[in-house]
Amino acid sequence: MQVTAKKEQTRRNRFLAEIAAVTPWVRLVAEIEPFYPKVTARGQPPIGVARMLRMYVAQQWFGLSDGGIQDAIYDS
Repeated sequence: MQVTAKKEQTRRNRFLAEIAAVTPWVRLVAEIEPFYPKVTARGQPPIGVARMLRMYVAQQWFGLSDGGIQDAIYDS
């Protein structure tokens, strides 16, 4: 007998999957990247432009504060 564990699809996961399917992430990243901070010898390296863009977009869609998106990321 084989048991298959399938993760339940939540509304949030379905919504994020739909957004990922319709958003031209590669094109958006290419537009932003020339203006995004580069890695320097000093200090903490910046978060990757693709990840930061997705965080910003999710923050706007869900109406979250900076702390709210940070908590949401840690919870996910």
